[in-house]
Amino acid sequence: MDYTAGEEKYKQDRAKKQMLWFGIISLCMTFAGLTSAYIVSMERKDWLDDYEFPQSLIISTVIIIISSIVIQMAKSMIVKDKKQIGTLLLVVTLVLGFVFMGLQYQGLFTEMTGQGYFMTGESSNITTTFLFLIIAVHIAHVIAGMIALTTVVVNHIRGKYSKEDHLGLTLGVTFWHFLGLLWIFLFVLIYITK
Repeated sequence: MDYTAGEEKYKQDRAKKQMLWFGIISLCMTFAGLTSAYIVSMERKDWLDDYEFPQSLIISTVIIIISSIVIQMAKSMIVKDKKQIGTLLLVVTLVLGFVFMGLQYQGLFTEMTGQGYFMTGESSNITTTFLFLIIAVHIAHVIAGMIALTTVVVNHIRGKYSKEDHLGLTLGVTFWHFLGLLWIFLFVLIYITK
């Protein structure tokens, strides 16, 4: 009977991992389409390349890298049964996630609009529309990541993770790393093609 229960848990864990990777691949395809359209649109005569790149987006990139390091440290501490340090590091990651989103918002809705560029309307063009769209879609996924991260924190506080059983934590950490890598890709693309 124990073998069957263990086998069932293995199947459930495997299904959860597959669902995460299915989601990640779907997101990659979404952003591949967006970035392809962005690159193709750069050939347009009305493409804007003389705007000032928002400093908040640069700072947010540093923040997302730091948050990825911190969440990996949190996982390491939790697996080593250092739960209090793990909790603190998870909360720090959550705070860094909010800082990241705030900086992204500031970069778009304060710095870009402060230069007179908008997503739509008379003051918009194809470049700014793509910038707003790509960053807004990424922020939407970061919100999903924040929900997942909050769930991980709550589950950790409830004692659901241990050295032997920490799949939910691992999946949350993997998704957070993916969001960070995705932003770094988008940042580099937007920055070097400015």
